[in-house]
Amino acid sequence: MPTPTELNLHRHSRVLEIHYEDGAQFTLPCEYLRVYSPSAEVQGHGPGQGVLQIGKESVGIDRIEPVGNYAVCLHFDDEHNTGIYSWEYLYRLGTEHEQLWQAYLAALEKAGYPHTKPS
Repeated sequence: MPTPTELNLHRHSRVLEIHYEDGAQFTLPCEYLRVYSPSAEVQGHGPGQGVLQIGKESVGIDRIEPVGNYAVCLHFDDEHNTGIYSWEYLYRLGTEHEQLWQAYLAALEKAGYPHTKPS
C-alpha cells in the first residue's frame, strides 16, 4: 500500500490534500472525512451497526496527530477525535470518494435530512 508523501490541511476551504508516493493525489473535504471516520462511534462495533452522521456540513479539522508510521488521528472541531485513519483507509477514501459520497447523500435523503452544502 502506498504511503503519503505530503498532507496539507486547508482550513479555509476545509479540505485535506493528500499526495501518495505512487502519484495519487486526493482532496478530501473535512465533512467527508468526518462522516466516514473509522471510529467505533461512527462505524459501530460490527457490520450494519454504523451511525449516520448528520449536521457535519461545516465541520473542520483542528489538528492532525501522527499515529506511528501508519496512520493519523484527525481532531475535528466538533470534538470528534477517536478515529485512526490508516494510510490504506485514507487511500480507499480517496479512490472511492465519489461512490461513498453519493451513498452518504442518499442515506441523508432517506433519513429526511436535507444536505445544505455540496462537498
